[in-house]
Amino acid sequence: MIRVAVVDDEALVRSGFSLILNAADDIEVVTTATGADALDAVREHRPDVVLLDIRMPDVDGLTLLRELRALPDPPVVAMLTTFDADEYVLTALHSGAAGFLLKDTEPDQLAQLVRTLAAGGVVMSPQASRTLLHTHPGAEPSAVDEEAARVELLTDRERNVLVLLAEGLSNAEIGARLHLGTGTVKDHVSAILTKLRVAGRVQAALLAQRAGLLDADREGR
Repeated sequence: MIRVAVVDDEALVRSGFSLILNAADDIEVVTTATGADALDAVREHRPDVVLLDIRMPDVDGLTLLRELRALPDPPVVAMLTTFDADEYVLTALHSGAAGFLLKDTEPDQLAQLVRTLAAGGVVMSPQASRTLLHTHPGAEPSAVDEEAARVELLTDRERNVLVLLAEGLSNAEIGARLHLGTGTVKDHVSAILTKLRVAGRVQAALLAQRAGLLDADREGR
């Protein structure tokens, strides 16, 4: 059972997401909270996944994200937003968010996105991801090029794994696609993060997009 917390300042959003997710056999919304109550609620109920509103009047969503990720056994956190190209989303991704969901996500997609998050996958809005992933605020072009060039350090197999990781697949799904054991995929992911000098899967996905790996993969299909 995947345990979920929904954090949003709007009661309608909290109740709507709860209704949709609780209808799935393998998902349980264990708590809902406003931003002010979120940290205590997560500590008490220990969800696997937190869906966190990025813009709330009582608490800054980015600050709360960092606090949640700093917990001893942190949950996976995905940001909720109403905007395809929310200016704060990229900052959230670099702060440890596992992706973001639009609040108008289709109900039949919501449960599957939560499953992807729980399995270690990356979830991002298709409409906004191209714009966001090509944006690197505060960095000089040469720095961006140098970071993206690190993908040249990867083996062909690691590149294949990185592309699928960037498309949001979990280790098990990557293994099934490439006919590899989950443990082997985990080893490849660890090597990828080390070679790219990034802290997590989302940051690796950002570099893959900036390096053009996803575009090349689509052209090759």
